[in-house]
Amino acid sequence: MRTIGKTGLAVGDVGYGAMHLSIDRDRRPAEKDSITLLQRGVDELGVDFIDTADAYCADHTEVGHSERIIAEALRGERRQRVTVATKGGSVRPDGRWSRDGRPEHLRSACEASLRALETDRIDLYQLHAIDPAVPLEESVGALADLQREGKIRFIGVSNFDAGEIARASGEAEIVSVQNRFSVIARDPDEDAVIEYCEANGLAYLPWNPIGGRGIAPKLGEASTALDDIARAHSTTPHVVALAWLLQRSPAIIPIPGTRRFEHMAENMKAAELHLSSDDLARLE
Repeated sequence: MRTIGKTGLAVGDVGYGAMHLSIDRDRRPAEKDSITLLQRGVDELGVDFIDTADAYCADHTEVGHSERIIAEALRGERRQRVTVATKGGSVRPDGRWSRDGRPEHLRSACEASLRALETDRIDLYQLHAIDPAVPLEESVGALADLQREGKIRFIGVSNFDAGEIARASGEAEIVSVQNRFSVIARDPDEDAVIEYCEANGLAYLPWNPIGGRGIAPKLGEASTALDDIARAHSTTPHVVALAWLLQRSPAIIPIPGTRRFEHMAENMKAAELHLSSDDLARLE
């Protein structure tokens, strides 16, 4: 178990990212299959942390698609066993990605997420990205207002650098940061972000923790080291990549996504894999 920042809210070492259930209308599973996947993950694998966003949808006509699937899957007693994180501040006009960090938009987006998730308070609400047209202090301040009203339990940020996190922390108590990071996609600036999280008691939730679309399916081909280490441990490069994150920092909680139960089960095994110092040195 790992704790989301200083909240005292403990979740399993490996969570689940729900983007792939909704983002691509031509490739996503049928909704009933997505619901079954989530229910099996909770019931059979102990998945207890699910990350989503209102913008995980094909376009602006179905905002909240992923959130609605999660609400249906967790209806009843399952909801008490799972922490759900969502995000606001990204918009999908005609399927494109854009940003809207205006306080009035974030209020409307949060209230829509409350309805989609069928809850009166969101466990973790994250600003999806900074809108360059809006000072981040105004966007984060809007989330702080929603938190004071009881609509948000905890606040996180996404796609922020260390300086921006510090600025956001002046407006609200930030408990988590969600940025892109993996063993094969490492921006040197992320070291500073992870160090900031460790020093200030924030959780770090890497998105695309296995490399991302187009990379993850061929992870072993992309890295001989990953492939060799996986063979030595009788596992897969995906498990090694997640185990590397878990050993990289106690602040890290990876949230890999998948459409298939067997891959979800595989990802959950990362918490059981211990990489040796030689393994870690080779991956570095």
